[in-house]
Amino acid sequence: MRRRYLLLLVVPVAVLLALGALPSLIGGGDVYYVTAAEIDLEDGEPAHENVTETIPADNLSTNRFPYTMSALEADDGVSDSYEEGRFGFKESFTHTPFDEFGELEIWESNAVDGDAVWVEQNGTFYRLEITQTPETDNGSADRSDRLGVARIAH
Repeated sequence: MRRRYLLLLVVPVAVLLALGALPSLIGGGDVYYVTAAEIDLEDGEPAHENVTETIPADNLSTNRFPYTMSALEADDGVSDSYEEGRFGFKESFTHTPFDEFGELEIWESNAVDGDAVWVEQNGTFYRLEITQTPETDNGSADRSDRLGVARIAH
């Protein structure tokens, strides 16, 4: 009888742990990066008609916004890559750059326009975007060679 109860406890816990761990291992989808390009202000505001504010990066946590902070802290302005899952399963269980941008839009909608977010860090202003090619205005940046990742063209 005890074995049955133990089995009824262990199996659901194992399944839940697998659901939490497996999505990070499931890949094969599109690869995305957050890119940060330094911008100049016009009259103290971003030079874009729909953006009137910037988000202070000092208020962003590296734990809560890992892709955003990774792009801001990188010399080339490109975050670590995020690879989508094949069937949309992974996104339900993992943190994505799209989650970060959605949260930033809720936080300060006047600093977001479409797919771009304007952020200020240490007096420097950046335009952040989610892209599939890791290129910024700072120059082309392909991090795959530095990270030892093989890129295969489809």
